[in-house]
Amino acid sequence: MGGSRFPFPTPGEPILDTYHRLRQAGPVVPIELPGGVDAWAVNSHAAVADLFARDNKVFSRDPRHWNALQNGSVPADWPIRPLISGDHLQVKDGADHRRLRGLIARAFTAARVEALSPRITETTAELIEDIAAAGDGADLVQAFNEPLPMSVICDLYGVPVTERGQLRGWTNALLSHTSTGEQTAAAQNALGSYLASLVELKRREPGDDLTTGLVRAHDEEDRMSDGELVSALWIMLIAGHETTVHLLGNAIVALCAHPDQLALAIKRDLWPQVVEETLRYRSSVIGAPFRYTVTDVTVEGVHIPAGEALWLSYAHLGTDRERYGDDAGRFDITREQAGHLSFGHGPHFCIGAPLARLEARIALSALFGRFPELSLAIDPDAIPYTPSAITYGPLSLPVNLGRVEERAAGHRMPEPA
Repeated sequence: MGGSRFPFPTPGEPILDTYHRLRQAGPVVPIELPGGVDAWAVNSHAAVADLFARDNKVFSRDPRHWNALQNGSVPADWPIRPLISGDHLQVKDGADHRRLRGLIARAFTAARVEALSPRITETTAELIEDIAAAGDGADLVQAFNEPLPMSVICDLYGVPVTERGQLRGWTNALLSHTSTGEQTAAAQNALGSYLASLVELKRREPGDDLTTGLVRAHDEEDRMSDGELVSALWIMLIAGHETTVHLLGNAIVALCAHPDQLALAIKRDLWPQVVEETLRYRSSVIGAPFRYTVTDVTVEGVHIPAGEALWLSYAHLGTDRERYGDDAGRFDITREQAGHLSFGHGPHFCIGAPLARLEARIALSALFGRFPELSLAIDPDAIPYTPSAITYGPLSLPVNLGRVEERAAGHRMPEPA
């Protein structure tokens, strides 16, 4: 495809507007990433679904297939490089991917996820009481959306309470498209060093947590390398809390903007539908690096040579009219759910999806059960959002609580998916 490449992200432009222009430009568009790195943006629902259907065949997650990375064209200090390095699930295919995924899946069995429900409910209730005490003007991102998923993932890992704040800071640095290569490298090194030290702690002092389970898989079963062990923790930490933080924020914004939908959710206890409609309408993941072409391939009529990198544009997949009809841009929790790609599809489907769904259902049900008249204390157009081309959600969400119901301890807990 000839012509100049689309600058991505576009400096000074809201990231969703950039993704919208990409979508308008076509289903597959050549882009230039920061640092002068060339790639292709895959923008339509049909094009992304095509990639998923041919995963592990003509498309790979292994960066060894990316010619520019192998020949030195990608700068050594490129800010996105830490996200495609290491031995984690996101850069593996085939048998290696199945082996690691099988080990990690032990933490996300239906029974283990359901066993987390009481702790999620308890933490949610504690946070809501703090919000009630703070009163109008409370920032839900700081008081609710961030601490709940971080608490859950850190409980799962066995991370001491006093060490949890720094993990969030490192994650933010890694995912921000405004971070420099030096900043992302520093965050990557710090997070990697911390997780390595956590592994050593669990060797000395085993616990009933995921980290201990992975250490045993490494030490007793010899089924993971040292690098794979730390990288498994790394990817699950980022994927296991960042997306849920933004899922909560995006759901709250959508419900406050659609009070009729909020009233319906409260009246009919439609929180599973709220979660699925939010995932479709405003995905927490708006972009995913990368797939690589193993052979020359055509996607939606566009020829892409072997050895190229593909950026998956999730931002507007859920409102793609070709997939969801003319009312795709309407937030409606009563619509017949036709499925979405917010958690991916196929062999790389998000392993933590059941946990994210459970957290969101419990959290939103309890929050609006306690504050049924909750409303934004900020103009929706003034809400600051994440400076990231990968994940998307509010950075700050001050609210007015309205009528405060009695303590929501007796609120019916949502059924598991």
